[in-house]
Amino acid sequence: MRPVIKVIIPAFNEENSIGKVLDDLPKDLVQEIVVVNNASTDKTALAAKNHGATVIHENRKGYGSACLKGINYIKAQQLKPNIVVFIDADYSDHPEELPQLINPIVKDGVDLVIGSRALGAREKGAMTPQQIFGNWLAARLVRLLYRTHFTDLGPFRAIKYEKLLEIEMKDKDFGWTVEMQLKAAKYHLKCAEIPVTYRRRVGVSKISGTVKGTIMAGYKIIWTIFKYL
Repeated sequence: MRPVIKVIIPAFNEENSIGKVLDDLPKDLVQEIVVVNNASTDKTALAAKNHGATVIHENRKGYGSACLKGINYIKAQQLKPNIVVFIDADYSDHPEELPQLINPIVKDGVDLVIGSRALGAREKGAMTPQQIFGNWLAARLVRLLYRTHFTDLGPFRAIKYEKLLEIEMKDKDFGWTVEMQLKAAKYHLKCAEIPVTYRRRVGVSKISGTVKGTIMAGYKIIWTIFKYL
């Protein structure tokens, strides 16, 4: 039987990119795409709706808040998914690579798959030097402290729905991605990484595009790594 797959896309002021993401997702594999409009002040919600997504709203700003809102929406649905996929709304990842992302779950029984930008082809300038270093440092700390091997904290990821509920995600901000990977290690989930292609995002990043955002994100990620020891 084909798995039921639902996609969650947190989106804050991404009216120029969200349609591209939605158009490139393989509709023959995905049962529902949920765009969580995270307090946008532009036409993100309208663009998402026009491109066929289910649009829900989370007024509290924060990447994790938007993801949690999407999870709660899925929990209330009658048709539960087998797999939940997360992808950003900025069109930096390649949505058409979703089949490769879920393949280790479908064929090998993996619980969590991370799309690694470190292992894949990365367009020049797609990540800032501080992003590259920050991801390397975080991955290294996770490896040393949690005895699990990740090369990236990439946002393009897939997880079995039952395991997503089991790890009880909590973070409402920048620590979301690393929290999932740390808890996967602590709960002894079967994890894998696949190389993904990464390009320059549409528009300017709200995090890495500012000094404050970069510092805040870096602090929260490091704090989260030590929090779950």
